[in-house]
Amino acid sequence: MTNGSDRLDRIERILEELARSQGHFQEQVAKSLGQSQEQVAKSQAQLAQFQEQVAKSQAQFQEQVAKSNREMTARQQYHDEAFERHDAEMKAIREAIAADAENIRALVRIAELYHQRLERLEGEEPA
Repeated sequence: MTNGSDRLDRIERILEELARSQGHFQEQVAKSLGQSQEQVAKSQAQLAQFQEQVAKSQAQFQEQVAKSNREMTARQQYHDEAFERHDAEMKAIREAIAADAENIRALVRIAELYHQRLERLEGEEPA
């Protein structure tokens, strides 16, 4: 029966070795899993920080866009008002030019009448 006993001893040693290997493997898996979980946690923290920075940058960008929009609106309003003032001034100038032109035409008619009168008076005088 020594042959059977040797076989049992050998099987027991193999099982013990297998149990040790399995324990060692489980330790390595647990260690690797722990490291992976730590890396995942770090990555998640970095991602959260990055998302926070992106949100902050986006808010700043939106504020800059809003500020630029307000400035452009103010400029547009100023230019619209300036064009309205310019148009009003041009209308007043055109009206003044029209009045001046009418006055000039009236003065020309008066001058023509005086000229005709002078010519008649000169024609009536004895030479």
